Amino acid sequence: MHSIALIPWLDPTAIIEAAGPWALLVVCFIVFAETGLLVGFLLPGDTLLIISGLLTHTNEIFGVNIWVVSLLIALAAFVGGEVGYLIGHKGGPAIFERKESGLFSRKNVERTNAFFERYGGLTIILARFVPIVRTFAPVAAGVGHMPWRRYSLYNFIGAMIWGFGLTMVGFLVGYIPWVAHIVTEYIDIILLVAVGGTALVTLWHYFSERRKVRKEAAAGGDVVVDAAEAQELVLDPEVFDREPDLGGHDGEDRPRD
Repeated sequence: MHSIALIPWLDPTAIIEAAGPWALLVVCFIVFAETGLLVGFLLPGDTLLIISGLLTHTNEIFGVNIWVVSLLIALAAFVGGEVGYLIGHKGGPAIFERKESGLFSRKNVERTNAFFERYGGLTIILARFVPIVRTFAPVAAGVGHMPWRRYSLYNFIGAMIWGFGLTMVGFLVGYIPWVAHIVTEYIDIILLVAVGGTALVTLWHYFSERRKVRKEAAAGGDVVVDAAEAQELVLDPEVFDREPDLGGHDGEDRPRD
């Protein structure tokens, strides 16, 4: 195994012995935070799931088999979605009020609402595969009082397809010989890139959003979402019953980047 003397703690054996089940708990917390905490959109969920499955195949880095890893990740995704819904349901429109933090932006809420306008309740499933939207969809559904039973059903399906499915995809990728060889030989470098990359992306997003807010404020723009504006962001209940538009037609309700 290729190793880096300056960072021996990145050796898989050292991680397993030192962290044990905690490594898997960290992954589950990150997955939970993506939909359960309002700042979760800063976290790289899709890549993390695939890497987790891949490492489980090549090194059993979590100390348990892929079925346990995949199911726990799916559970974390489901619980996160339920917490996000509860935050929106209890907090109401005030959740959408924004000061000058640059994190919980009106643009992100509007993008999420556009998904609901186009796909209806099916958004809860589809949002799992769309960064940012998967963070705000549960909250938007809660604020708009989407029926909880229906929401939880969609949330469960989405958590299984995304959390369980992508982790399994990573595991199956490990059956490709040259991929398995690279991961086995350079696991420490991969972990370093994964950890360092996550930190850099998170910091970049945070400071980028803060910089945009300052520029808007300096230009005289409205960087604050007050109570009235927050109320306008609340979805009408009928949106959740809307038939999904899967035809890909262009229109004003189509989500924009």
